[in-house]
Amino acid sequence: MSERAALAALTLAAVIAWALVPTYPDYDAYHHLVWGRDLLAGATPGFEDPFAPTQHPLYLALGALLSLAGEHADRLLVLVTVLSLVALIAAAYVLGRALFGTAPALLGALLVGSSFAFLLYAVRAFVDVPFLALVVWAAALEVRRPRRGALPMTLLALAGLLRPEAWVLAGLYWLWCLPERSPRARGGLLALAAGAPVLWCLVDLAVTGDPLFSLTSTQALSESLDRERGLGNVPGTFVTHLADLARPPVALAGVIGLALALRRFGWRALAVPLALCGAGALTFAAIGVAGLSLIPRYLTLPAVALCVLAGYAVLGFTTLQPGPLRTRWRRAAAGALVVGVAFLVVKAGSFGALRDELRFIDRTHGELSGLLAQPRVQAGLRCGALTFPTYRLVPDARWLLDADADAVRTRAGEGGALRSPGAVAVYIAGDAKFERRFGRADGVSRATNRPPGAAASAVHGPFRAAVSCPARPR
Repeated sequence: MSERAALAALTLAAVIAWALVPTYPDYDAYHHLVWGRDLLAGATPGFEDPFAPTQHPLYLALGALLSLAGEHADRLLVLVTVLSLVALIAAAYVLGRALFGTAPALLGALLVGSSFAFLLYAVRAFVDVPFLALVVWAAALEVRRPRRGALPMTLLALAGLLRPEAWVLAGLYWLWCLPERSPRARGGLLALAAGAPVLWCLVDLAVTGDPLFSLTSTQALSESLDRERGLGNVPGTFVTHLADLARPPVALAGVIGLALALRRFGWRALAVPLALCGAGALTFAAIGVAGLSLIPRYLTLPAVALCVLAGYAVLGFTTLQPGPLRTRWRRAAAGALVVGVAFLVVKAGSFGALRDELRFIDRTHGELSGLLAQPRVQAGLRCGALTFPTYRLVPDARWLLDADADAVRTRAGEGGALRSPGAVAVYIAGDAKFERRFGRADGVSRATNRPPGAAASAVHGPFRAAVSCPARPR
């Protein structure tokens, strides 16, 4: 099968899977859809809403564009990220083939595509997947033609409107491209490299009046949610998060592959994967210094690089001439494959966990939609605000109801304070997983999920709604 035919088959399989297994965006992605719809309606996006996530300018623009499709925009956003995963797998293959040859590239791409984390990110419409696709394609194009310039830098600039990690890569790439370029060409590349952070700050300034709002608000949110932060936690979380993303045997094989490739090819030939790993590590450390949450998603770039390098560690012998070294490498690779298969057997439950998570996502959307459609709830919404015990389902409900931030909110206030229950108070009961996921959250009092004084007026699965009208309807 040719490479184009394989890509077409993978794309078709992804679209079929998207159509047959309904999933919906996560908290951050739903916020961008809501904000995009607000923009089209002439309203200011609620970057300053309680517990709002960090805005990503390109994702905001995508949310505005997709919101033109109406109620189906959330599923279309998932399709975009699922296809972005296909693009990421293709980019990993092209990068690996340019560095190491066909067989290591195929294995590296397979390791990227089989990552539980990347699959889950794609089906929940995480911004990370299109970000990774853009960066890894930029890396692949650079390896195929070193110091190419404009096209890789353009991809990095677009990626920089999705995640700030690309700013570091764009700056490094500009320095890499300086030799043998005219001052005008250097200035053009510098404008591209600087465009993403400048535009990000301009969006913050236009909406909030503070060009650094994304940084300061993310710091404040990390503190309120009591997540792991600080430079002292960087070394430990770096290792554990990276191993979790790539999977421990793959991460170890990636480190071995890097050592083997450096010995055979030298650091100049490995400049691109080294840059991906280095930029990820540098950004993760900077996040620790800035006091932001140290979460696995900030290490996705090094994880992809390790998958590509692991392909070389296992199948790099296929690029050698027959001889003792090839024989020893092949035998070691066979042992590594045995370890990998054993790991898959031990971790077979992960595939079941992914299936269960997909079913849970679909059920959550169906149960919430069903509750909001009930006549008693609809009547209560005409009387006052809809409230949830935590912030997790607020953007989902806002999207489904086409409501503003005052109409749908959480009962969790700053410093653990309880806010008023509103006219329709939703709480979760009868299902432990739903209660853990939506009735509790870091930094939020458990009291927010206690049933209010009024009896449940509407029930749909684990969701209960106590409907009452305030003295003065809004």
